[in-house]
Amino acid sequence: MDTLSYRTISANKETIQKEWVLLNAEDQVLGRLASHAAKMLRGKNKPYFTPHVDCGDNVVIINAEKVKLTGKKLTDKEYVTYSGYPGGQKFHSPKELLVKKPTAVVEEAIRGMLPKNRLGRALFRNLHVYAGPEHLHQAQKPKEIDINSIK
Repeated sequence: MDTLSYRTISANKETIQKEWVLLNAEDQVLGRLASHAAKMLRGKNKPYFTPHVDCGDNVVIINAEKVKLTGKKLTDKEYVTYSGYPGGQKFHSPKELLVKKPTAVVEEAIRGMLPKNRLGRALFRNLHVYAGPEHLHQAQKPKEIDINSIK
């Protein structure tokens, strides 16, 4: 067998097929939901995954306000923001954020699992999180995926 005939195929913008995926966050554990969403955004669930290319799907997450946190994370975990001014550091618990901006908890969990570079910022733009069951992407016909059935 001629071993020189085998070539590694690298995906590029022309060869990838982006899809729209719908995930329901109701009664899902935050970290498990975020890891599945990050894999789909990155494209690691596809056979032609290429690390330096945006080959992932567009992910729509609904019911973000009904996500679960295990243990004492709802009260003990802290999100830190800093305005850049002296005394401008603020701390928020997930309980406060779920009331004020329910999508922020899910977005921050997923953002932390993406690469910290230009590619990661581009991948994050493919994520759409909604607090309730309604979303603005019916025209794209997203394929609903049950996270519990994924291994």
